[in-house]
Amino acid sequence: MVDLKALRAEMDKRYQVGEISEQRADLAFLDCDKIDVPDAVAYLRDHEGYVHLSFITCVDRLEDELFEIVYMLRNHEKKHDLGVKTKIDRKNPVMDSMHNHWAAVATYQRELYEMFGIDFPGSPGVNRPFALESWAGPPPMRRDFDTKKYSEETYFPRPGRETHDPAEHMKKTQYPGRADL
Repeated sequence: MVDLKALRAEMDKRYQVGEISEQRADLAFLDCDKIDVPDAVAYLRDHEGYVHLSFITCVDRLEDELFEIVYMLRNHEKKHDLGVKTKIDRKNPVMDSMHNHWAAVATYQRELYEMFGIDFPGSPGVNRPFALESWAGPPPMRRDFDTKKYSEETYFPRPGRETHDPAEHMKKTQYPGRADL
């Protein structure tokens, strides 16, 4: 069992943190100021038992012109997950690298760089292709990326690739002659 009030108080002594929100008994999220995230994550690892980095992900808050980066940490001893969330500017998406905390961080940061355009200065190979080896377009996971427009401008139409209304197509091909549909 994790005493979230005590954890919040301990974190508040050291860092600019917001509230801890508990999703369920084994999962909580802590808001943290961008500048404090690397040190706060290191503190949680070294002093609070959150020794495992499960993953890093990003939420595109397009309406707020922000990205929210979430570092999901695991305390195996207490069987508890803690997400450390921070917001960064979407127009200048730069976040301190934490590749020196866990080796896997560099891989996650490469993915966020490629998919969202978030830079992590100093992270090994952050700007090398990760999954999109010959990608020339904008970061494809941003919410303002228009997949349809990109496809229409990038790929030529091929014969036999017509667009069909799914409901009408099913009526014609699966139920021909049925007027009751």
